[in-house]
Amino acid sequence: MEAIKETHFKFPGQTGFYSGKVRDVYYFGDLMAMVATDRISAFDVILPRAIPDKGRVLNQIAAFNLQATKDLVPNWVVSTPDQNVTIGFRCEPFKVEMVIRGYLAGHAAREYKAGKRLLCGVPLPEGLKENDKLPQPIITPTTKASVGHDEDISRDEILRRGIVSREDYAVLEDYTRKLFQRGTELAAARGLILVDTKYEFGKHNGQIYLIDEVHTPDSSRYFYADGYAQRQQAGEAQKQLSKEFVRQWLIENGFQGKDGQTVPQMTDEVVANISGRYKELYEKVRGEGLPPVDYQHISQRIEQKIIDSINSANLETKKN
Repeated sequence: MEAIKETHFKFPGQTGFYSGKVRDVYYFGDLMAMVATDRISAFDVILPRAIPDKGRVLNQIAAFNLQATKDLVPNWVVSTPDQNVTIGFRCEPFKVEMVIRGYLAGHAAREYKAGKRLLCGVPLPEGLKENDKLPQPIITPTTKASVGHDEDISRDEILRRGIVSREDYAVLEDYTRKLFQRGTELAAARGLILVDTKYEFGKHNGQIYLIDEVHTPDSSRYFYADGYAQRQQAGEAQKQLSKEFVRQWLIENGFQGKDGQTVPQMTDEVVANISGRYKELYEKVRGEGLPPVDYQHISQRIEQKIIDSINSANLETKKN
């Protein structure tokens, strides 16, 4: 299997290019083509080896969830012409990520264990155990750093600094809660618990759109519903469906993205194991097997699909 570590296309009419942690983005005026590569990041660090099938797994899960939530919140997608590609509106992103948590897990649990009872300005009750359900979902935003680590920030600080206007932030909060409720319902239908997730938003022609991926295992954490209560009662670790297993492997091997730390060796066995876990995530979230793909011509396929889709979108725009 071939992994897509990076792309270097040069398209007719291309107006820009951006390579993020895991996506390569090609700009065409008001439109953009986002290629979900197989790069993988953890602790805000891009790991040295790409993971076969990871990109298309996330792109297809995101496409499913964007379609399933577009009645609640307008989103950036125009089409998904390829398993690794999404075409959509070019939006100006807000410089915050809207993180919402229904359970005390991951970063929130680590902060709580360290003694903090205020997370992003939101008070947390005493007596919680890791993975306990919170009294109600809480929004714990982070700043969207262009370089380095994202940082926790409170609603009041966002407004004080003028990072987002009061009017827009009210919309972001409303959209975040509605999306999390829908995500919770979609997860429950698959025997899962949506533990926490993040949403990113941007503006296009003055309108707020949901952008980036939604309810994927990279942007969200899921627990298996079956046995959740029993595991919590017994103080056992929860069975998770998320990228947390990658973070745990790194932590166990002495890496958390801190200065002076080195990423542990990613052997073929480690890469194959991570790839297998991503396929398992797809099958559980989508309820079907990952579609087959021609590994020999991935790059050519992606390039042609982008050309055809951008041409089609431009023709549609001219008609209108």
